[in-house]
Amino acid sequence: MNASNPKNLYILAFTLVVVTLGFGVVMPIIPFYMENLGAGGTELGLLVASYAVMRLIFGPIWGSLSDRVGRKPILMIGVLGYGITMVGFGLATQLWMMFAARILAGVLSSATSPTTMAYIGDSTSEEDRGGGMGILGAAAGLGTIFGPALGGLLADKSLSTPFFVAGGMSVLALILITVLLPESLKEADRSSKDTDQPILDLRAWWKALFSAIGPLLVLVFLVTGGLMIFYGILGLYALERFEYGTSEVGVIFTVLGLVMALGQGLLVGPFTKRYGDLAVIKVSFLLSAASLLTVMVADQYTTLLLTLGFFSLSNALLIPAITSLTSKRTTLSQGVTMGLSNSFISLGRIFGPLLGGVVFDINWGLPFVSGSVVMLIGFLVSLRWVKETHVTGQVV
Repeated sequence: MNASNPKNLYILAFTLVVVTLGFGVVMPIIPFYMENLGAGGTELGLLVASYAVMRLIFGPIWGSLSDRVGRKPILMIGVLGYGITMVGFGLATQLWMMFAARILAGVLSSATSPTTMAYIGDSTSEEDRGGGMGILGAAAGLGTIFGPALGGLLADKSLSTPFFVAGGMSVLALILITVLLPESLKEADRSSKDTDQPILDLRAWWKALFSAIGPLLVLVFLVTGGLMIFYGILGLYALERFEYGTSEVGVIFTVLGLVMALGQGLLVGPFTKRYGDLAVIKVSFLLSAASLLTVMVADQYTTLLLTLGFFSLSNALLIPAITSLTSKRTTLSQGVTMGLSNSFISLGRIFGPLLGGVVFDINWGLPFVSGSVVMLIGFLVSLRWVKETHVTGQVV
């Protein structure tokens, strides 16, 4: 374990800043890319969902592999795959090419998230795990702070330029991982290559749904789905309702990322230590359901930024708190658990964009209402099926 060496956490966080900066660069560009190719909300939803389908399938596989060969090599595969597919995105001139690049990105880059979370599970104590997850969330948020603004500026020359820049940033991240990041999983703690447990153990996943972490997997699906109903069409919403350009959309995503990073970096650790993961989860779900509706009534750029900031702050603590509690209550290995959690995140990323894209083509206000309803369901699930317990792995 590396709990005695917090430097490793910050090296990993810095790496995530570089990776998510590349991701943030392309966030405000995709809706304009899609519009140039004659696509609408439904096609945008399908594009986002296709990426999530691949993450759903391959995320647990990469997580299991990291239990066998270590976290670092799998993390390197994810970063390298992301860079390659970003270049493919930049070269796309037809809709099918964008789908092909997005699907391949889901296959390869799905190695990054579960391995990163498993790394934290290896390297932190239970008491500090929520804070560790929050630091990673804040690091990811930094990429979404500066990336969208940079992407909006780069897109003024060419819509494809941000994708090539993102590919270059991935190369930098790969170098950082290779040179600076040590392996967190000792040889003695790795699963045997000759183990009877298959890499893709569907029976274990099914059992996990009825174990201590089952309700938490449902919650991570709901929060991701609720967020992606709205986030999946945010750029298109700003374009069609307010006729904003890439610069304005870039600022919107920057504000969202800034608030998210500040909330996760400053609040997750102290709040989860003082009030507990579950209390943070319940309050955050309720605030998220209410705050999403306030975005719908904003009719000016300033009020839109303010309501989006409040919505982002309401959600800043949710996924780190759920992930931390899942890591503490699991009866499986950290790699398998985080891969499984990532699969339910991917389910939300499939469900949310598909629903958001379809209802947006019907009426621009429906994604807000739908997302609020999903968050309210998450609040009710947290009240009914997830209880406080002092015994690790037990939910009553």
